Amino acid sequence: MAPARIVEDVPWTSPAYQPEPYDGPPRNVAYIDAIKFNESVKPPKYEILGTDPNSKVLFLDVNILECTGKPIYRGDVFIQGERIKAVGNVANKDQLLKDPDVRVFQGKGRTLMPGLGDSHTHFSWNGGDLASLGTLNVEEHTLLTARSAKCYLDSGYTMCYGAASAKERQDIAIRDAIYAGDIPGPRSLANGKEMAKHDGDLESAITAFADTPEEMREVIRHHAGLGVDNIKLVMSGEEICEVRSAQDCYFTDEETAACVDEAHKAGKSICAHARARDSVKMCVKHGVDVIYHGSYIDEEGMGMLEAARMKHVVAPAINWLVATLNDAAAFGYSHEKAEQVNNQELEVALRGLREMHRRGIVVLPGGDYGFAWTPHGTYARDLAHFKNLMGFTAHESIIAATYGVAKLMMRADEMGQIKEGNYADCILVDGNPIDNIDILQDHGKLNVIMINGRIHKAGRKEYVPPPVAGEDENKHPIVPDVAVRDGRPTVQS
Repeated sequence: MAPARIVEDVPWTSPAYQPEPYDGPPRNVAYIDAIKFNESVKPPKYEILGTDPNSKVLFLDVNILECTGKPIYRGDVFIQGERIKAVGNVANKDQLLKDPDVRVFQGKGRTLMPGLGDSHTHFSWNGGDLASLGTLNVEEHTLLTARSAKCYLDSGYTMCYGAASAKERQDIAIRDAIYAGDIPGPRSLANGKEMAKHDGDLESAITAFADTPEEMREVIRHHAGLGVDNIKLVMSGEEICEVRSAQDCYFTDEETAACVDEAHKAGKSICAHARARDSVKMCVKHGVDVIYHGSYIDEEGMGMLEAARMKHVVAPAINWLVATLNDAAAFGYSHEKAEQVNNQELEVALRGLREMHRRGIVVLPGGDYGFAWTPHGTYARDLAHFKNLMGFTAHESIIAATYGVAKLMMRADEMGQIKEGNYADCILVDGNPIDNIDILQDHGKLNVIMINGRIHKAGRKEYVPPPVAGEDENKHPIVPDVAVRDGRPTVQS
């Protein structure tokens, strides 16, 4: 085990360092474009079943946020079946408006944007004590996990990259049920139990243990045989455990190399809980695809990561640190204790993440929701943290959560953007999230949620417009009678 140590004092880790103010076009589209994961780990092309290919939906007069880097612009969007058919200008709009089979949504200037994505998802976490998950009966636990998946979709999230499951097949069962069209939820990639050494687990009840390279290979082969898409390693500690420092690394180079080799041979991407300096370096050196947290990265590690930035993404799960500091006291973890163990890591992590963004390293939001003070349904907190704490613009934060997560799931050619030919996974927002990114945390402002061309959520007002004077041959009891003169309604006196 590498000894715990504080990150070295280099310029970008200085408390005085702050990113330069920026208000230009989103920079991270180019960073995301450049990512090239190993094609051998591309997951199967999962499809959500059940969308009628003849279904037609027309969004009129919306502010379109493509998440391609273009500024928001006004236009219409037409969807047929599970795909977007036209964006901006719908050539046959007049014909579609005469078709009674076309479902029309009057945007009235609301924002239409892609569904959001989470890069570090725990469907099976229950909002409380993780240790209890190990003994929770599988039937009840499966229902809880399905509820969490629906909660993601209710929150406007249509993509989730699995980061560990409390039971080894929980993510798999939920993924398969979503794609079969049997339960509501986001497009997802499934993980199994996180793997740790006996002196390095974060919670034994939900851990698959392995202590040697060969044992690790065997655990990976077992999970691959079950049908997971991703493999999760626990390479470093976690301050809240109090006996596992976030600055301690529990894996060796030989073990990390064996895990990456075995996962990639099986066609599975690999992610790692890697807060410690040495764990981050091992991830980069040996090709771990997704680096979770990365808090204590040093200058050497930053240089390694920058040089290999086309092969890795970082998902810091920054809300865990922020919420532990600010919200955990209500659940019995005192603010004083949180300041003692978490405040230093938060400050160091934020400086490193700002530097990653400056150097063009892809950083994605999402993660570690499902604990008591990071409850399900609050996922969009991460987007605000990216803007307010990490030097991202609001547009960049949203792009990271849409196009960025689509790239992580290796489906960026058909997900994560409002673009002709892409899956119709989108949300209609009552407001402009570029001007007010906090609006994405308000479920009441997510007026329409669509996945795979199907409406998951839409209120009655989207289907029943307010009465108009003279409609229904003047039979409506509320609005005044009108006379039609020269094709225009005129109120009768």
